[in-house]
Amino acid sequence: MFTVIFRAKAGAQDSHYDDMVQCLRALAFEKYGCLDFITTTHKGEEIAISYWQSEQDIAAWRKDGQHQLAQQLGQDKWYLSYRVEVFELKRQYQFDAEQV
Repeated sequence: MFTVIFRAKAGAQDSHYDDMVQCLRALAFEKYGCLDFITTTHKGEEIAISYWQSEQDIAAWRKDGQHQLAQQLGQDKWYLSYRVEVFELKRQYQFDAEQV
């Protein structure tokens, strides 16, 4: 399993931004096999963490025309800066009090 971490400093985000975020999230799950997608914003920084079965799925999603448009809009107006990191998940464990 692979994890993508997207960290960005927000710029001028308009209503089109919110629509694009929803579109890309749906695209990731429906077309490219994203397993989970978590986002949060804190002190002007956006952090998105997504989980994928393969690097090929990540690459295909990154090359999607709608995603490329979003990348360009992000550089042009939505973000002051951003960083993307891709990791291979080596180990995973969890606790769930409801399952005990």
